[in-house]
Amino acid sequence: MTTKTLTAGPKIKTALPGPNAKRILAGDDKYISPSYTRSYPMVAKSGRGVVVTDVDGNEFFDFSAGIAVTSTGHCHPEVVAAIQKQAAELIHMSGTDFYYANMVELAERLSKIAPMAGPHKIYYGNSGTEAIEAALKIARYHTKRQNIIAFFGAFHGRTMGALSLTASKPQQKRRFAPLVPGVTHVRYPDVYRGGTGGAQDAEAFALGCARFIEEKLFKTTLPPEEVAAIFVEPIQGEGGYVVAPTPFMQELRRICDRHGILLVVDEVQSGVGRTGKWWAVEHTGVQPDIVCMAKGIASGMPLGVTMSRAEIMDWVPGSHASTFGGNPVCVAAALATLDVIEKEGLLANATEIGNYMRKRMADWPRKHRLVGDVRGRGLMIGVEIVKDQATKEYGNVERDRIVELAFERGILFLGCGPSTVRISPPLVVSREEADSAIDVLEECIEIVGK
Repeated sequence: MTTKTLTAGPKIKTALPGPNAKRILAGDDKYISPSYTRSYPMVAKSGRGVVVTDVDGNEFFDFSAGIAVTSTGHCHPEVVAAIQKQAAELIHMSGTDFYYANMVELAERLSKIAPMAGPHKIYYGNSGTEAIEAALKIARYHTKRQNIIAFFGAFHGRTMGALSLTASKPQQKRRFAPLVPGVTHVRYPDVYRGGTGGAQDAEAFALGCARFIEEKLFKTTLPPEEVAAIFVEPIQGEGGYVVAPTPFMQELRRICDRHGILLVVDEVQSGVGRTGKWWAVEHTGVQPDIVCMAKGIASGMPLGVTMSRAEIMDWVPGSHASTFGGNPVCVAAALATLDVIEKEGLLANATEIGNYMRKRMADWPRKHRLVGDVRGRGLMIGVEIVKDQATKEYGNVERDRIVELAFERGILFLGCGPSTVRISPPLVVSREEADSAIDVLEECIEIVGK
């Protein structure tokens, strides 16, 4: 592999973790919940754009975007200015009992870019999990039905309702039962692992996953007239950055229309421009009934949004609320985020840089024995690591080692799914920064594959 000489890149000055980081890690071990998942000892202090600096002065390229959150990059000056201005004017009154002008302003902006026809209604919470919880309650309230369908590999959150929909790792549910009843999981169309080769076979497999609901589930164990909603990620996040094929999404829409079921899309990780469109579901031409968003919508501030067709959000006062949801500072950050994405052409940049990276990595399954698949849309790319390309056996240990080696070289990746490296940089990422990250990732794959 040829190593490129870059004018700028990660700058690692100390052994990792450095001395300051070690002191903080010791305190973390003493005081902080052990339930958090940390892949490597990165102790962040500051960030600008794609660069994050740790407490020892080491500079990293962040190709995780804080788990697909810092959509406009770390501390974008316009987002920072909006936060500062709002914080100096009004921090909190509670949109549950009072009114904020910018709650309406953001709702109007989101309605204009919604992935389904309007009019729309919007509920504000604090996170993706809360957006899912609201959607779950809305679906049951509106339809007067109790059952929900979700998919294996899905991650919808960790609070009890969202957790009941989640099905990506057993540890997420271990020792928390009983969960919310009425949830049935079915297979998600992971074409890489489900098909036997070829586009026609992949489409047939994807359609089969959707049709199983109507042809088997509805005819054996689950009455369709008792199903309130189908929850689906257009691209599974924690499940491994697995893209739902368009025929699958279209078939789900048809099933929902036929049986009066609501289609809820979880765009918590895939939305707000990450795939080169405002919403990943737009790539399929399917219009959902409810869309859940969070993460990148406020460039790091805690905000979750549940948006539905207006007639669906028909619950009455007291049905659901949040003291902090729609906090004016968070909403100001979201408005600035949308402004930056539009003014700086970040949807186009996500498409251009994402296509460029996938093109550079397209032949990796042929070149590297550990790489089984490269997939994604825009700046939501997954590189699946396998032990054996013939059997497609998960290379989870190898994946974890690759991520660790990349950290040592100044690139921050995270894993997802059993054995996938996720690539999700801020939408402001440049081609040079992308080259740096891909070069490091390929080097680490080569080292582990020896």
